[in-house]
Amino acid sequence: MTKSTPTLAIIVPCYNESAVLPLSVKELMHRLKALVAGSRVAANSFICLVDDGSSDNTWTLIKEFALAEPCIKGLKLSSNFGHQNALLAGLFTQVGAADCLLTIDADLQDDVDVIETMVEKYAAGAKIIYGVRKSRQSDSFWKRQSAQFFYRLLRFLKVKTVYNHADFRLADRTVIEGLQRFNEVNLFLRGIFPLMGYRSEVVHYSRAPRQLGETKYPFRKMASFAWQGVTSFNTSLLRLVTWMGIGMFILSLLIAFWVLIAYLSGNTIAGWTSMLLIITLFSGINMICLGLIGEYVGKIFLEVKQRPRFLIEEETPKL
Repeated sequence: MTKSTPTLAIIVPCYNESAVLPLSVKELMHRLKALVAGSRVAANSFICLVDDGSSDNTWTLIKEFALAEPCIKGLKLSSNFGHQNALLAGLFTQVGAADCLLTIDADLQDDVDVIETMVEKYAAGAKIIYGVRKSRQSDSFWKRQSAQFFYRLLRFLKVKTVYNHADFRLADRTVIEGLQRFNEVNLFLRGIFPLMGYRSEVVHYSRAPRQLGETKYPFRKMASFAWQGVTSFNTSLLRLVTWMGIGMFILSLLIAFWVLIAYLSGNTIAGWTSMLLIITLFSGINMICLGLIGEYVGKIFLEVKQRPRFLIEEETPKL
């Protein structure tokens, strides 16, 4: 190992996870103690559970865990700020207490067994280690196809991402300190980390099905999150509006040429069908273009207000 034994912080965002949280904490505690016993990480390594405004008794459980185990910390956000902001809350508040920070979801569908491999790659010099799924066989057909389309679309739009990587990653403290300089409200961490350009490695794993509780990413939220990723890192859609305008102009010239030929040949009987199709086509494309422009204007509106990305309501007391 080329680095001294690092202090590891495991950041776990939680939103209405009371059903699965006891199992998750047990698994993570077992893994953390094994890493400490094997001198992979320092004895003062810890787990930080971030309650993202849950409406169940998630926060009550977190406080109980924190009282029972000195290596568990709890952080309660004042409202549901969203998964990405909950990750930021944990990373930013704990960055001064750890050498490296790992993020993992509370449902433990990500494989905790590869955390040791991540720590090894970090010790070998990597600044960011991405957990990447080997396959999506555990997903439904629709979710698998939509996710693969999303990553291919990002690749086509030249957005830097790691294929089949979500938010299971380990990062050096200097990376998180650099992340603090990104002040954008429209947050898409899967695109920001590759954009930062630090030395990175990949660890592959098989994703398990959720054991307890319900998914926090139904189709509506998944679609919204995907759209956030597409529009937050690329202006190609705005450029597409320009190309659509050029295409429509060329089409209008062709239609004008066709009308002139019809006039010169004496075949000038007006047809309402062709006119209706042309009007519908142009109107639809105009509405799509206005909608795309509106999406980017909306993002500007959110950014210029510079509202805080999270507010902390309570923390578990230090023992």
